[in-house]
Amino acid sequence: MAASRAWEAETGEAITWDRRSLQDFETFPVGELARHYDLIVIDHPHVGHVAAAGCLAPLDGLVAESVLEGIAAGSVGGSYESYRWAGHQWALPIDAASQVQAWVPGRIPAPVTRFEDLQPLLAAGRVMVPLRAPHGLMTLFSLCGLAGFGLDVEAQDLFPVQAAAAYDRLRDLAAAIDPAAWSMDPIAVFEAMADPASPIAVAPFIYGYVSYARDGFRSRTIHFADVPVFNTQPVGTALGGTGLAVSALGDDPSGAARFAAWVAGGALQRDLVAAEGGQPAHAEAWGDDGVNRATHDFYRATRRTLDQAWLRPRHDGYMAFQDAASHRLEEALRRGETATDALAALNTLYRQSR
Repeated sequence: MAASRAWEAETGEAITWDRRSLQDFETFPVGELARHYDLIVIDHPHVGHVAAAGCLAPLDGLVAESVLEGIAAGSVGGSYESYRWAGHQWALPIDAASQVQAWVPGRIPAPVTRFEDLQPLLAAGRVMVPLRAPHGLMTLFSLCGLAGFGLDVEAQDLFPVQAAAAYDRLRDLAAAIDPAAWSMDPIAVFEAMADPASPIAVAPFIYGYVSYARDGFRSRTIHFADVPVFNTQPVGTALGGTGLAVSALGDDPSGAARFAAWVAGGALQRDLVAAEGGQPAHAEAWGDDGVNRATHDFYRATRRTLDQAWLRPRHDGYMAFQDAASHRLEEALRRGETATDALAALNTLYRQSR
Protein backbone atom coordinates (compact mmCIF):
# COMPACT_ATOMS: atom_id res chain seq x y z
CA MET A 1 0.00 0.00 0.00
CA ALA A 2 2.89 2.34 0.76
CA ALA A 3 4.44 1.51 -2.60
CA SER A 4 1.13 2.25 -4.30
CA ARG A 5 1.00 5.69 -2.67
CA ALA A 6 4.52 6.39 -3.89
CA TRP A 7 3.62 5.10 -7.36
CA GLU A 8 0.61 7.40 -7.54
CA ALA A 9 2.70 10.38 -6.46
CA GLU A 10 5.19 9.59 -9.22
CA THR A 11 2.88 8.55 -12.06
CA GLY A 12 -0.62 9.75 -11.19
CA GLU A 13 -1.91 6.16 -11.39
CA ALA A 14 -3.93 5.07 -8.36
CA ILE A 15 -3.86 1.45 -7.14
CA THR A 16 -6.35 0.27 -4.54
CA TRP A 17 -5.77 -2.98 -2.60
CA ASP A 18 -8.14 -5.42 -0.92
CA ARG A 19 -6.88 -7.77 1.79
CA ARG A 20 -7.46 -11.49 2.25
CA SER A 21 -6.68 -13.89 5.07
CA LEU A 22 -3.61 -16.10 5.29
CA GLN A 23 -5.88 -19.12 4.81
CA ASP A 24 -7.30 -17.63 1.60
CA PHE A 25 -3.80 -16.81 0.39
CA GLU A 26 -2.84 -20.46 0.76
CA THR A 27 -5.97 -21.97 -0.79
CA PHE A 28 -8.20 -19.54 -2.74
CA PRO A 29 -8.24 -20.09 -6.55
CA VAL A 30 -6.10 -17.52 -8.32
CA GLY A 31 -8.23 -17.80 -11.45
CA GLU A 32 -11.22 -16.39 -9.62
CA LEU A 33 -9.17 -13.47 -8.30
CA ALA A 34 -7.86 -12.74 -11.80
CA ARG A 35 -11.38 -11.98 -12.98
CA HIS A 36 -11.66 -9.13 -10.48
CA TYR A 37 -8.15 -7.76 -9.86
CA ASP A 38 -5.32 -6.43 -12.03
CA LEU A 39 -2.58 -7.27 -9.52
CA ILE A 40 -2.60 -10.31 -7.22
CA VAL A 41 -0.20 -11.45 -4.51
CA ILE A 42 0.20 -15.21 -4.97
CA ASP A 43 1.92 -18.28 -3.53
CA HIS A 44 4.32 -20.00 -5.94
CA PRO A 45 2.76 -23.50 -5.87
CA HIS A 46 -0.18 -22.02 -7.80
CA VAL A 47 1.90 -21.38 -10.92
CA GLY A 48 1.31 -24.75 -12.59
CA HIS A 49 -2.42 -24.21 -12.40
CA VAL A 50 -2.38 -20.57 -13.49
CA ALA A 51 -0.14 -21.40 -16.46
CA ALA A 52 -2.63 -24.04 -17.59
CA ALA A 53 -5.63 -21.80 -16.93
CA GLY A 54 -4.24 -18.76 -18.76
CA CYS A 55 -5.52 -16.36 -16.10
CA LEU A 56 -2.21 -14.59 -15.45
CA ALA A 57 -0.07 -12.65 -17.90
CA PRO A 58 3.49 -13.96 -18.48
CA LEU A 59 5.71 -11.17 -17.23
CA ASP A 60 8.56 -12.02 -19.58
CA GLY A 61 6.31 -10.66 -22.33
CA LEU A 62 5.60 -7.42 -20.48
CA VAL A 63 8.80 -6.51 -18.60
CA ALA A 64 12.17 -5.79 -20.24
CA GLU A 65 14.62 -8.69 -20.06
CA SER A 66 17.27 -6.52 -18.42
CA VAL A 67 14.83 -5.60 -15.64
CA LEU A 68 13.92 -9.23 -15.04
CA GLU A 69 17.61 -10.16 -14.98
CA GLY A 70 18.23 -7.58 -12.27
CA ILE A 71 15.40 -8.94 -10.13
CA ALA A 72 16.57 -12.52 -10.69
CA ALA A 73 20.16 -11.61 -9.73
CA GLY A 74 18.89 -10.28 -6.39
CA SER A 75 16.73 -13.27 -5.62
CA VAL A 76 17.04 -14.65 -2.10
CA GLY A 77 17.20 -18.42 -2.47
CA GLY A 78 14.76 -19.75 -5.05
CA SER A 79 12.30 -16.88 -4.71
CA TYR A 80 12.52 -15.71 -8.33
CA GLU A 81 12.79 -19.22 -9.75
CA SER A 82 9.71 -20.32 -7.82
CA TYR A 83 7.44 -18.25 -10.08
CA ARG A 84 8.96 -19.54 -13.33
CA TRP A 85 7.06 -22.36 -14.98
CA ALA A 86 6.66 -23.74 -18.51
CA GLY A 87 9.18 -21.23 -19.86
CA HIS A 88 7.50 -18.12 -18.44
CA GLN A 89 7.71 -15.86 -15.39
CA TRP A 90 4.28 -15.69 -13.75
CA ALA A 91 5.07 -13.41 -10.79
CA LEU A 92 7.90 -11.36 -9.31
CA PRO A 93 9.03 -11.97 -5.73
CA ILE A 94 8.14 -9.21 -3.29
CA ASP A 95 8.45 -11.25 -0.07
CA ALA A 96 10.97 -14.02 0.66
CA ALA A 97 10.27 -16.60 3.33
CA SER A 98 10.80 -20.20 4.34
CA GLN A 99 10.38 -22.08 7.56
CA VAL A 100 12.96 -20.67 9.99
CA GLN A 101 13.34 -20.60 13.78
CA ALA A 102 11.66 -18.06 16.07
CA TRP A 103 12.78 -17.60 19.68
CA VAL A 104 12.21 -15.22 22.57
CA PRO A 105 15.25 -13.72 24.33
CA GLY A 106 14.95 -14.02 28.09
CA ARG A 107 13.11 -17.33 27.84
CA ILE A 108 16.11 -19.08 26.34
CA PRO A 109 19.63 -17.62 26.10
CA ALA A 110 20.10 -18.26 22.37
CA PRO A 111 18.44 -19.98 19.43
CA VAL A 112 18.57 -23.77 19.32
CA THR A 113 21.24 -24.98 16.93
CA ARG A 114 20.81 -28.78 17.11
CA PHE A 115 17.51 -30.63 16.76
CA GLU A 116 18.26 -32.88 19.73
CA ASP A 117 18.61 -29.81 21.96
CA LEU A 118 14.86 -29.25 21.62
CA GLN A 119 14.15 -32.24 23.85
CA PRO A 120 14.43 -30.57 27.29
CA LEU A 121 12.44 -27.60 26.03
CA LEU A 122 9.74 -29.93 24.70
CA ALA A 123 9.58 -31.69 28.04
CA ALA A 124 9.14 -28.33 29.78
CA GLY A 125 6.34 -27.17 27.45
CA ARG A 126 8.46 -24.39 25.92
CA VAL A 127 8.15 -25.39 22.22
CA MET A 128 5.37 -24.68 19.71
CA VAL A 129 4.99 -25.66 16.05
CA PRO A 130 1.98 -24.51 13.98
CA LEU A 131 0.08 -27.58 12.80
CA ARG A 132 -3.01 -26.06 11.22
CA ALA A 133 -3.21 -27.16 7.57
CA PRO A 134 -1.01 -26.86 5.57
CA HIS A 135 1.72 -26.15 8.14
CA GLY A 136 2.10 -29.70 9.42
CA LEU A 137 2.85 -30.78 5.87
CA MET A 138 5.32 -27.91 5.44
CA THR A 139 7.17 -29.11 8.55
CA LEU A 140 7.27 -32.66 7.20
CA PHE A 141 8.82 -31.30 4.01
CA SER A 142 11.38 -29.38 6.07
CA LEU A 143 12.26 -32.37 8.25
CA CYS A 144 12.89 -34.44 5.13
CA GLY A 145 15.34 -31.86 3.79
CA LEU A 146 17.10 -31.53 7.14
CA ALA A 147 17.48 -35.31 7.29
CA GLY A 148 19.72 -35.07 4.27
CA PHE A 149 17.61 -36.06 1.29
CA GLY A 150 15.58 -34.11 -1.19
CA LEU A 151 12.05 -34.89 -2.26
CA ASP A 152 11.88 -35.51 -6.01
CA VAL A 153 8.90 -33.54 -7.26
CA GLU A 154 8.95 -35.43 -10.59
CA ALA A 155 8.77 -38.88 -9.00
CA GLN A 156 5.53 -40.83 -8.80
CA ASP A 157 5.98 -41.07 -5.02
CA LEU A 158 6.97 -37.79 -3.40
CA PHE A 159 8.03 -39.44 -0.13
CA PRO A 160 10.77 -42.11 -0.39
CA VAL A 161 11.31 -44.82 2.21
CA GLN A 162 13.79 -42.71 4.18
CA ALA A 163 11.06 -40.12 4.83
CA ALA A 164 9.84 -42.43 7.60
CA ALA A 165 12.39 -40.93 9.99
CA ALA A 166 11.12 -37.41 9.24
CA TYR A 167 7.53 -38.50 9.81
CA ASP A 168 8.46 -40.09 13.13
CA ARG A 169 10.15 -36.87 14.26
CA LEU A 170 7.07 -34.86 13.33
CA ARG A 171 4.80 -37.34 15.11
CA ASP A 172 6.94 -37.02 18.25
CA LEU A 173 6.86 -33.22 18.03
CA ALA A 174 3.09 -33.17 17.57
CA ALA A 175 2.60 -35.48 20.56
CA ALA A 176 4.84 -33.39 22.80
CA ILE A 177 3.45 -29.88 22.22
CA ASP A 178 0.22 -28.22 23.33
CA PRO A 179 -2.74 -29.62 21.32
CA ALA A 180 -3.70 -26.01 20.58
CA ALA A 181 -1.12 -26.28 17.80
CA TRP A 182 -3.67 -28.09 15.62
CA SER A 183 -5.65 -24.87 15.27
CA MET A 184 -2.66 -22.53 14.96
CA ASP A 185 -1.04 -21.06 11.86
CA PRO A 186 2.25 -19.11 12.16
CA ILE A 187 0.52 -15.83 13.00
CA ALA A 188 -1.39 -17.47 15.85
CA VAL A 189 1.86 -18.92 17.20
CA PHE A 190 3.60 -15.55 17.04
CA GLU A 191 0.70 -13.87 18.82
CA ALA A 192 0.98 -16.47 21.58
CA MET A 193 4.77 -16.13 21.82
CA ALA A 194 4.52 -12.34 22.06
CA ASP A 195 2.31 -12.55 25.15
CA PRO A 196 4.55 -11.62 28.13
CA ALA A 197 2.95 -14.44 30.16
CA SER A 198 3.54 -17.09 27.50
CA PRO A 199 5.86 -20.02 28.30
CA ILE A 200 6.67 -20.54 24.60
CA ALA A 201 10.37 -19.97 24.09
CA VAL A 202 10.96 -21.34 20.60
CA ALA A 203 9.15 -22.28 17.40
CA PRO A 204 11.80 -24.31 15.56
CA PHE A 205 9.93 -24.64 12.24
CA ILE A 206 7.76 -21.68 11.33
CA TYR A 207 7.46 -19.23 8.45
CA GLY A 208 9.20 -16.00 9.37
CA TYR A 209 7.16 -12.81 9.74
CA VAL A 210 9.45 -9.83 10.16
CA SER A 211 6.83 -7.65 11.86
CA TYR A 212 7.32 -9.61 15.08
CA ALA A 213 11.06 -8.82 15.02
CA ARG A 214 10.39 -5.08 15.23
CA ASP A 215 10.52 -3.46 18.66
CA GLY A 216 7.11 -2.20 19.72
CA PHE A 217 5.06 -4.29 17.29
CA ARG A 218 3.95 -6.51 20.18
CA SER A 219 4.63 -6.62 23.93
CA ARG A 220 7.56 -8.99 23.42
CA THR A 221 9.91 -8.84 20.45
CA ILE A 222 10.59 -12.18 18.78
CA HIS A 223 14.00 -12.98 17.29
CA PHE A 224 14.70 -15.26 14.36
CA ALA A 225 17.47 -17.66 13.39
CA ASP A 226 18.35 -20.54 11.12
CA VAL A 227 16.45 -23.74 11.89
CA PRO A 228 17.94 -26.38 14.23
CA VAL A 229 19.90 -28.93 12.21
CA PHE A 230 20.55 -32.65 12.31
CA ASN A 231 23.93 -32.45 10.62
CA THR A 232 25.70 -29.22 9.74
CA GLN A 233 23.50 -27.15 7.39
CA PRO A 234 19.92 -25.80 7.48
CA VAL A 235 19.10 -27.45 4.15
CA GLY A 236 15.68 -28.06 2.69
CA THR A 237 13.05 -26.15 4.65
CA ALA A 238 9.93 -25.45 2.61
CA LEU A 239 10.20 -22.23 0.61
CA GLY A 240 7.33 -19.78 1.01
CA GLY A 241 7.16 -16.07 0.28
CA THR A 242 4.90 -14.15 -2.07
CA GLY A 243 5.00 -12.95 -5.64
CA LEU A 244 3.18 -10.13 -7.39
CA ALA A 245 1.29 -11.38 -10.45
CA VAL A 246 -0.63 -9.59 -13.20
CA SER A 247 -4.05 -10.70 -14.40
CA ALA A 248 -4.30 -11.56 -18.08
CA LEU A 249 -7.94 -10.46 -17.93
CA GLY A 250 -7.42 -6.86 -16.82
CA ASP A 251 -7.68 -3.70 -18.89
CA ASP A 252 -3.98 -2.79 -18.74
CA PRO A 253 -1.64 -5.73 -18.06
CA SER A 254 1.37 -3.70 -19.27
CA GLY A 255 0.70 -0.93 -16.76
CA ALA A 256 0.21 -3.43 -13.95
CA ALA A 257 3.47 -5.16 -14.92
CA ARG A 258 5.37 -1.86 -14.73
CA PHE A 259 4.25 -1.46 -11.14
CA ALA A 260 5.10 -5.10 -10.28
CA ALA A 261 8.63 -4.76 -11.67
CA TRP A 262 9.16 -1.48 -9.81
CA VAL A 263 8.08 -2.95 -6.48
CA ALA A 264 10.28 -6.05 -6.98
CA GLY A 265 13.40 -4.01 -7.78
CA GLY A 266 16.29 -3.88 -5.34
CA ALA A 267 16.18 -0.17 -4.52
CA LEU A 268 12.49 -0.07 -3.66
CA GLN A 269 12.68 -3.34 -1.74
CA ARG A 270 15.50 -1.92 0.39
CA ASP A 271 14.39 1.67 0.82
CA LEU A 272 10.59 1.55 0.91
CA VAL A 273 9.31 -2.00 1.39
CA ALA A 274 11.58 -2.75 4.35
CA ALA A 275 11.05 0.68 5.94
CA GLU A 276 7.27 0.33 5.69
CA GLY A 277 7.23 -3.00 7.51
CA GLY A 278 7.30 -5.31 4.50
CA GLN A 279 9.48 -8.38 4.23
CA PRO A 280 11.61 -7.89 1.08
CA ALA A 281 12.60 -10.58 -1.37
CA HIS A 282 15.64 -8.80 -2.81
CA ALA A 283 19.20 -9.35 -1.58
CA GLU A 284 19.86 -5.60 -1.53
CA ALA A 285 17.48 -5.40 1.41
CA TRP A 286 18.57 -8.65 3.07
CA GLY A 287 22.18 -7.49 3.25
CA ASP A 288 21.53 -3.89 4.25
CA ASP A 289 22.81 -2.80 7.67
CA GLY A 290 19.89 -0.49 8.40
CA VAL A 291 17.27 -3.04 7.39
CA ASN A 292 18.85 -5.61 9.70
CA ARG A 293 19.36 -3.17 12.56
CA ALA A 294 15.63 -2.38 12.60
CA THR A 295 14.72 -6.08 12.85
CA HIS A 296 17.33 -7.56 15.21
CA ASP A 297 19.14 -9.11 12.22
CA PHE A 298 16.03 -10.98 11.04
CA TYR A 299 17.49 -11.22 7.52
CA ARG A 300 21.12 -12.06 8.21
CA ALA A 301 20.15 -14.51 10.94
CA THR A 302 17.96 -16.59 8.62
CA ARG A 303 19.72 -16.14 5.26
CA ARG A 304 21.42 -19.57 5.22
CA THR A 305 18.07 -21.27 5.71
CA LEU A 306 16.45 -19.20 2.94
CA ASP A 307 19.25 -19.76 0.46
CA GLN A 308 19.01 -23.54 0.93
CA ALA A 309 15.22 -23.83 1.04
CA TRP A 310 13.34 -26.47 -0.96
CA LEU A 311 11.06 -25.57 -3.84
CA ARG A 312 7.71 -27.31 -3.50
CA PRO A 313 5.96 -29.03 -6.43
CA ARG A 314 4.13 -26.60 -8.69
CA HIS A 315 2.33 -28.81 -11.22
CA ASP A 316 -1.32 -28.25 -12.07
CA GLY A 317 -2.95 -30.37 -9.38
CA TYR A 318 -0.46 -29.71 -6.59
CA MET A 319 -2.68 -27.31 -4.66
CA ALA A 320 -5.41 -29.94 -4.39
CA PHE A 321 -2.75 -32.38 -3.18
CA GLN A 322 -1.44 -29.91 -0.60
CA ASP A 323 -4.90 -29.44 0.85
CA ALA A 324 -5.83 -33.14 0.89
CA ALA A 325 -2.40 -34.26 2.11
CA SER A 326 -2.36 -31.69 4.91
CA HIS A 327 -5.62 -33.03 6.32
CA ARG A 328 -4.63 -36.67 5.78
CA LEU A 329 -1.33 -36.03 7.58
CA GLU A 330 -3.15 -34.42 10.51
CA GLU A 331 -5.38 -37.48 10.74
CA ALA A 332 -2.34 -39.78 10.73
CA LEU A 333 -0.50 -37.77 13.38
CA ARG A 334 -3.51 -37.52 15.67
CA ARG A 335 -4.10 -41.27 15.44
CA GLY A 336 -0.43 -42.13 15.81
CA GLU A 337 -0.29 -44.02 12.51
CA THR A 338 2.93 -45.69 11.48
CA ALA A 339 5.16 -43.95 8.99
CA THR A 340 4.57 -46.76 6.49
CA ASP A 341 0.80 -46.28 6.47
CA ALA A 342 0.85 -42.49 6.60
CA LEU A 343 3.42 -42.02 3.83
CA ALA A 344 1.68 -44.59 1.62
CA ALA A 345 -1.52 -42.56 1.91
CA LEU A 346 0.30 -39.32 1.09
CA ASN A 347 2.03 -40.89 -1.91
CA THR A 348 -1.30 -42.15 -3.22
CA LEU A 349 -2.66 -38.61 -3.08
CA TYR A 350 0.46 -37.32 -4.85
CA ARG A 351 0.14 -39.83 -7.69
CA GLN A 352 -3.48 -38.83 -8.12
CA SER A 353 -2.52 -35.14 -8.27
CA ARG A 354 -0.17 -35.81 -11.18
